[in-house]
Amino acid sequence: MTALAPDATPASLSAPVVVGVDPSLTGTGIASSYGWCEVIGYKKQRAKNPGITQLPHTERIRAMRTLALQVLESIHLPNLVVMELPAVSRSGGGAHERGWFWWHLYSELTRYEVPVALMAPNARALYATGKGTAAKGAVIDAVSRRFPQWTTEGNDNAADAVVLMAAGRDWLGHPLTSMPKTHRAALDKATWPTLPGATR
Repeated sequence: MTALAPDATPASLSAPVVVGVDPSLTGTGIASSYGWCEVIGYKKQRAKNPGITQLPHTERIRAMRTLALQVLESIHLPNLVVMELPAVSRSGGGAHERGWFWWHLYSELTRYEVPVALMAPNARALYATGKGTAAKGAVIDAVSRRFPQWTTEGNDNAADAVVLMAAGRDWLGHPLTSMPKTHRAALDKATWPTLPGATR
């Protein structure tokens, strides 16, 4: 794993370091309390190339491992990672690959003893908007209003990651901004790790 990006944000945003992760093969959203967010996904080498789930199996696993490594290097070793749980009701192809990718990220983070919290999509939407069924656009708008330091460029994966990170900071007692009680109810719906020396 590589070093974290330099801390160019106010001290109030830098410690504790929390990273939100919205896993996806095509666009994993990552947001750090250092003040940055990015989206990492499988890139086709040529327009006619198949997507990652259509590659031959030997190429597919190699591509997924490379993608996972890129994501893990970006996450590095924060004080807490908040990962979005898979949407088990989601239909469409690639469920097998998405499951492997999610579990691989989780496994590697825990192997490096990084505390990992888990938040379902509806809890993430609730924390962002106060409504668990909020559409992607509403979450993006909420992030741009409440957390303008993080530039998502309207990308829903990046916005989701910012929300996950912000929820983690809130749970640790270092909220990025004051959130309404209705929004903070989402914290009770997440699964939080036991941290060394924690009183919660």
